[in-house]
Amino acid sequence: MSTHLHPDNLALRNKYRVTGWFYDILDYPWERQYRKWRPSLLESVQGQVLEAGVGTGHNLASYPSDAQVTGIDLSKRMLAKAHRRAQRAACNVELVQADATQLQALSANQYDWYIATFLYCVMPDTLQPVALAEMARVLKRGGQFKLVEILYSNDPGIRRRQERMAAFVHRVYGARFDRQTLSHIRAIPNLEVTQTTFLKDDTYLLIEGRKSAGTVE
Repeated sequence: MSTHLHPDNLALRNKYRVTGWFYDILDYPWERQYRKWRPSLLESVQGQVLEAGVGTGHNLASYPSDAQVTGIDLSKRMLAKAHRRAQRAACNVELVQADATQLQALSANQYDWYIATFLYCVMPDTLQPVALAEMARVLKRGGQFKLVEILYSNDPGIRRRQERMAAFVHRVYGARFDRQTLSHIRAIPNLEVTQTTFLKDDTYLLIEGRKSAGTVE
């Protein structure tokens, strides 16, 4: 797929050349809770699946055996770790280094599902409409999506803890707690948000939706 990256995505790819070495260690405190959510999030995901921002492949073990998963990520180093997890997955997995904003190599109306967990909190708001438009393009009519993101809490105590961590999280992961992903999705004409659910407190947000069945490409 295209190697002409937007400067923000080029910076992210360069960041993960370093972070990729330590990602699973750094992420372990959070992964202890994420791994409890993954099976229920992915048990109904079947058919042709595009996972954008597959990272080191933590989701792969939770897909049903009849899923056909294409996982993409900017980072070659992250994908190398995902390859090891793919070998233990029950489903068929193909891993590709690619930019979620540039999916021209993928056909329109190709996927039944689009999955992204903690991708859009890393992606700058300026690029999110482009990536979401690509999501809409590659999804089949009636195809579904699930995105998991993290937001600033309205609880003062939780918010203070997040603010203390914000600089570290952005420096290491490129992530922010103030992305406007839900608003960007709602601005895409052929995408429909069907449900939003907080997985924990008012910070971990699951966004579920689909591509309008009547969409004409």
